[in-house]
Formats: sequence, C-alpha cells, structure tokens
Amino acid sequence: MAHCKTRRNPFVAATGGGSSSSSMTTGITRPTKHRRHHLLLLAVLVYQLLAATTARAYAPLSNVSLARIPSGGADLDAVTGALLAPILIPRVPGTAGSEKAQRHFADFFAHHLPLWTLEWHNSTATTPATGHMLVPFANLVFRRDPPWVIAEAGAGAATAAPGDVARLTLAAHYDSLYRPEGFVGAVDSAAPCAMLLHVARSIDAALTSKWDAMRAAGHAPDGLEEEKGVQILFLDGEEAWVSWTDSDSLYGSRALAQTWETTEHEGIFSTPLQAISMFVLLDLLGAPGPRVPSYFAQTHWAYQQLAAAEERLRKLGALETEASNNHPFLPEARKRPEQFTRGFVQDDHVPFMERGVDVLHIIPTPFPDVWHTLDDDGAHLDPPTVRDWATIMTAFVAEWMELDGFLPPVPLPEDTKKWAKTYTEKSEL
Repeated sequence: MAHCKTRRNPFVAATGGGSSSSSMTTGITRPTKHRRHHLLLLAVLVYQLLAATTARAYAPLSNVSLARIPSGGADLDAVTGALLAPILIPRVPGTAGSEKAQRHFADFFAHHLPLWTLEWHNSTATTPATGHMLVPFANLVFRRDPPWVIAEAGAGAATAAPGDVARLTLAAHYDSLYRPEGFVGAVDSAAPCAMLLHVARSIDAALTSKWDAMRAAGHAPDGLEEEKGVQILFLDGEEAWVSWTDSDSLYGSRALAQTWETTEHEGIFSTPLQAISMFVLLDLLGAPGPRVPSYFAQTHWAYQQLAAAEERLRKLGALETEASNNHPFLPEARKRPEQFTRGFVQDDHVPFMERGVDVLHIIPTPFPDVWHTLDDDGAHLDPPTVRDWATIMTAFVAEWMELDGFLPPVPLPEDTKKWAKTYTEKSEL
C-alpha cells in the first residue's frame, strides 16, 4: 500500500487549511424536550455515564428472520441496476458527475424511503491540483430516528430530544479520483454506496413495525435512556487530488467531524459526534475473494457479530459466493487481543476515530488488484460478491437495531410470482 490508503499510527492528525463548512437539514424540525427540575441531577449523572460508554445492545436474528434478509438482486447490476448503475460514472467533487450521484441518493430516499430525513453538509477547500480555487464538497446524511423524536404539530406529547438518540452510522465515500481522467471507482466506492442504499431499503419497513409495536406497548421516552436510530453518510472528497497527505485527503469527513464535534444539542449526547454508537465504514468492496481483517480491538466484538452473520447466512444458503472454513469474507473472528497492532488503513473514519468514536472498518487487505486503475469499473465487479456484501451488511444492521420478528417476508421475484400464479391456476383445473 504505497500511497493513498496506508497503514499509519492511529493517533496521527488529519488537519488541513483553506476550508470552510456549513450544514443544512431538510425534513421535519425536531424540538428539544423540557426537563423536570427535580430530575436534573440524576439526569446529568446518567448523561455522563452513557456518553462515556459504548452501547452494546445487539440481538442476533433468528434463522427465520435471517432468511428474510433480501438480496440486492438485479438492482445491484452494474449495467441495469437501479441502485448501482447510475453512479458508475466519474464523480470528481464539484463536477456534473458528482452532482448526478448526489441526485441519485436524494431521489432514492425521497421516492422510496420518505421517512428518512436528509441533512446536507457543505464545505469548501483548496487542493494541490486546483490552486487557489475553492472546491465544493457535499456530504449527504440520511437519518431515521424513532418517530417520537420528531414533534407532531399540536400533539403536546412528550418526545425525546435529538441528543437522546444513539445512531449506528454507516458510511461510504462517493467521490472518485481526479486522475487518471475517466476513473470510475466501482469498488472505490460506488458499489459500497449502492450496498448502503440496499441496507436502508431492506430495514425500513422493519423499523416502522418495531417502533409501531413499541408505541402500542406504551413505550414513552423519559430522557434517561438512549433511543436507537440509524444514519447513512455518503461522504465527499475522500480521495487525494495529487498524493495522499493529511491535508490532501478526507476533505468531506474532516469537515463533517469538526462540525459535529462543535454542534451542541440537548440530550444524553451533547453533540452529534457523541451520538455515534458505531462508525461502520465500507470501502473497496465488490471484487472477488475479499479478506477483511479486524482492525481495532475495541470494536472486535462488533466484527465478531458481523462474521457470525456471514457464517450463519452461508449455512442457510443465503449467500451466492463460496468460502471455505479458512477463507470467508471476515476471517478474523477468533483474533486474540495480543494480535492487534496500532496499524490501520487511512480512510474516512480517521477524523471520527481521532475524536473518540468507535470504528468498524470494512475494507479488504490486500486491496483489490483494480485499485486506483481504470480497470476499477463495473465490468470488473464480481456481482455475487457485491450482492453478498449487501446481504451481510443488512443482516448486521438488522441485528444491531434489534429487528428480529419485524422483518417482512422477502418478496418473490416477478418471474417467481408469475410461476406461482400459473401453478395455482393449473392446480385448480
């Protein structure tokens, strides 16, 4: 790993100059919650305790629920797939290709997942390739919180504050390299972005069902216990413009982490940064035969859960790729504490990790052969691997969000529906 993403000391600074940032949210305005004075001292103590620890509420799915995890199917096809094909284009920040990718994400959620809110985080920075010209970078943050976090006009019911929600944070960068000209970046990272679209679509109905059931059972937020939400970050400006340095890389994630560290709101978590329960970063996924190590001892427990989901999905026959016992996608579930080192791969998680956020980095080592070449395009993706990663990540998120029993049956493909209808009609003759 000679340049862009290299193993570095985990506490190296990622600073840069010549930048500014702003944030804009679209969706429903959320109010803060009024606290009762006689609970103030207790609340402060609870806030401090919860803010200093990582929530590990994680509920593995039953086999019935696990079998209901949908495959991305044709939607993840590189040529015709509704989730992937539109973003298999050059996506250099500030260009028409970048704007097309942004519209693809925004339109997908607006039309298919309207209960998710969208926050735009905009920043500008100079780069070594553009001189004094400011380049725009746009991060898109799609968020789904429990419905009682959002105020209903005139309802007058108690609601949780935005800072009461601990959010599983899934991330991938959508920008592509400035050079070589025409670089697409299929594994780096159009395919991971499409996987996250699949994850959001696959858990949406189950989140609604779970939260409806909680409301029906009389759940009411009290401000003393964190809620669980999920957010998906499509990050801009990960790639270096000339060569990877602390200032020529991670433009979008550096700006976002800084903004979230200094933005205060009421609740158990005083900033959006503190509200991240886990930062799960996907990168360089979609090539055949990936091997993803466990990089951090602190989040190895989450890696083990992800590896367990892969193993169980394989046993259920829910994955398309084949893996021997020694070569699954995630082979280090049994890694011992003394085997961890301080080395890791430089990527969009660094600005968040430096600020104390727990990170689960899903990136293969060694990198795919197509990395940073013009061969990193749709034609060199391995479709079964792309679909299997989407399935594995969906299972992990469903378990993190404790959706067992709430996942709907997997819809039959159209050709299967037609076959079933024909078979039924013939049986009735």
